[in-house]
Formats: sequence, structure tokens, C-alpha cells
Amino acid sequence: MAKILISMPDKFLESIDKLATDEQRTRSELIREALRSYLRSAHTINSKRALKNADILDDLLN
Repeated sequence: MAKILISMPDKFLESIDKLATDEQRTRSELIREALRSYLRSAHTINSKRALKNADILDDLLN
């Protein structure tokens, strides 16, 4: 597994660590899950946008 280095404000990291502790997970597990959720959300939004754009283009061509 690859490792990355990111920077974030101390207070933000404290919030992440508290949540990870509360959920009995590691910081890495919590951040991976958050990014998975973000990617699923972005994919859904982009898919809906693509369908809307296709409908607009179809209307323009007809």
C-alpha cells in the first residue's frame, strides 16, 4: 500500500483523531473511508451532470 503525506490544521487533525478513537478505528481507516465516500458522491454527481448535458444536447439537435 502506498503512503502519502498531507498537511492539515492541528484542530482538524484533532477532530479526526477523536472520531477515529470514538469509532475504534485508525486515522488511516477513517480517512480512507471518507475519501471513498467522496469519490462515490463525485461519481454520482458527475453521472447526473453527464445525463443532463446529454439531454440538453439532444434537445438542441432535435
